[in-house]
Amino acid sequence: MKKVAIVQSNYIPWKGYFDMIAAVDEFVLYDDMQYTRRDWRNRNQIKTPQGLQWLTVPVKVKGKYHQTIRETEVEGPDWASIHWKSLTQNYRRSPFFDEVASWLEPLYMKPYTHLSDLNRTFLESICAYLEIKTAIRNSSDYTLSDGKTERLADLCVQAGASEYISGPAARDYIEAGVFSERGIQLTWFDYSGYPEYPQLWGEFAHGVTILDLLFNCGKDAPNYMKCKRP
Repeated sequence: MKKVAIVQSNYIPWKGYFDMIAAVDEFVLYDDMQYTRRDWRNRNQIKTPQGLQWLTVPVKVKGKYHQTIRETEVEGPDWASIHWKSLTQNYRRSPFFDEVASWLEPLYMKPYTHLSDLNRTFLESICAYLEIKTAIRNSSDYTLSDGKTERLADLCVQAGASEYISGPAARDYIEAGVFSERGIQLTWFDYSGYPEYPQLWGEFAHGVTILDLLFNCGKDAPNYMKCKRP
């Protein structure tokens, strides 16, 4: 049984994204999809004393966003120092800030030209810290067919998947029969039931970047996720 998930890359995404990665044998970054503005592709939220704050990576856009995520370029290098300063100001009091910063800060010092490469670099480094061993590939590694559900199902076939795990939001458009015709089991991932963890700055928020969890809990982070280590 080989489990596969196919999801667009996000910038420092929330804990549920990494639970999805941990739940499968191969995680495909679906960055051949159209880039969407004001989405999770290039931004995420942190907690501050003033409430939630967006960290946004500026990108170059063409016309009416007729570009894929993979084609989307990062707009200059200045964003990196701004983001790191925000993270430092708001999380330096957290118990595991120094531990996480030892490998996270160097990521903000690297040069990036494209959003997909930036996102993948952060994803892989966070997975390494969480000891998530899932293979990560790009959708561009495969042949892409036409049709929204057909493309996903064909990617699974090419990856040798026997089970496709999808986020629950895709129920609105995925045609389950397309997967069953190819002998692939379709499973919906469950994002409910997360416990709260020690968190700075007021009312608890589940949907912030996973960096919030890492700064506050360090290597104990999986105990507050679905990908708990044995």
